[in-house]
Amino acid sequence: MVDVRAIAATSRGAFAESVANPKAFWAQVAAMMINDLGWMAFWVLFFDEVGEVRGWDGERALLLLAVFATSAGLVLGLFTNARHIGRMAADGELDAALALPVPPLTYLLVRRISPVNLGDVLFGIVLFAVSGRPDAGRVGIFVVGVAASAGLLLGFLVVTGSLGFFVGHGETGDLGFNAILLLANYPADFFGGPTKLVLYTVIPAAFVTAVPATLIDEFDWAQAALLLAASATFLVAAWATFTLGLRRYSSGSVWTQA
Repeated sequence: MVDVRAIAATSRGAFAESVANPKAFWAQVAAMMINDLGWMAFWVLFFDEVGEVRGWDGERALLLLAVFATSAGLVLGLFTNARHIGRMAADGELDAALALPVPPLTYLLVRRISPVNLGDVLFGIVLFAVSGRPDAGRVGIFVVGVAASAGLLLGFLVVTGSLGFFVGHGETGDLGFNAILLLANYPADFFGGPTKLVLYTVIPAAFVTAVPATLIDEFDWAQAALLLAASATFLVAAWATFTLGLRRYSSGSVWTQA
């Protein structure tokens, strides 16, 4: 059984570390929000020039960006180690986590916070408030959609990172991280044929952004159920892959704080 108090204490410690230098913390948050403004400008200029593409216009593209920034910011900001599990597993840097009386995966995920990615979270929420025509129903779908998107992204990163236990190097996590973040930036309907199939299966970028954004505008129970099922599946797969992978773990005799 998970020791909730120990995990909560670890989270508080990680947050305290991240805000130890308040100026640096807010500078990183502001830098990411400015960076995200570039993506917003890109979509505004793009759709101002071309009008509509396969059912997507500027307003829906900003909705996709709001969902993506918020969910990716939550995962990479609050569960920073999710994208580093592959490297830590391959390099034998998990000894410190394995010696603790808490589930190692849970501990690793909450151990570090990335202030720069928390800027994504703030940007996404503000963008939705400004351009997403929020009302009670749309806010509810946004919150649930972002939670499902974040769960799926977290699960996918842990699965691809945990493959490092089996192949002996951490590049699998980096490849998965780069692939899903690159593809999730664009509406899935921009792609066709086998590529679109990949976005709904092997690299489920469509469930990270396009599906939640579409549900906010055009809610559909079947699509919502599919999104929640995909998120739950990847979370279970993440736990199973990491747990099985630990059996193949070899210590690198490197004592880190993970």
